Amino acid sequence: MQNAYLSRRRSAGFTLIEVMIVVAIIGILAAVALPAYNDYVRRGQIPEAFNALSDYRTKMEQYYQDNRNYGSAAACANNATANSWNTFPVTIKYFTFTCATSNSQQNYTITATGASGNVTGHVYTINQNGDRATTRFKGSDVAATCWLTKSTSC
Repeated sequence: MQNAYLSRRRSAGFTLIEVMIVVAIIGILAAVALPAYNDYVRRGQIPEAFNALSDYRTKMEQYYQDNRNYGSAAACANNATANSWNTFPVTIKYFTFTCATSNSQQNYTITATGASGNVTGHVYTINQNGDRATTRFKGSDVAATCWLTKSTSC
């Protein structure tokens, strides 16, 4: 009778070693999963910049067809016909957009700068030729001639 009582008492809980092993396994899984999840979230926030930059480029080209320039030295697309969309700097959910003209208003560069979320520290640009560039990616300076999403190479 005493043996049955001892065996039942032993199997009633977990030992400290068993609990520590489970904690270690959870820690290892979290160390791998959390950075992967944050990268996944970051990649989901980046398309906001790409979509808006492409949209602004189209609008700038439409503006150029109407005015034969991209705006004044002080602002891009500063004609009253563009007032519904040319309020640079523009901040959407994760990015802030700015626009600058050059070469007697015959060139422009629109810049998307990560302002919040996991894209803080990202900078993407597009110009009148449709040239895409990444100047900052994951907080580091880069000189990529494309819009980076996953790695620092095109």
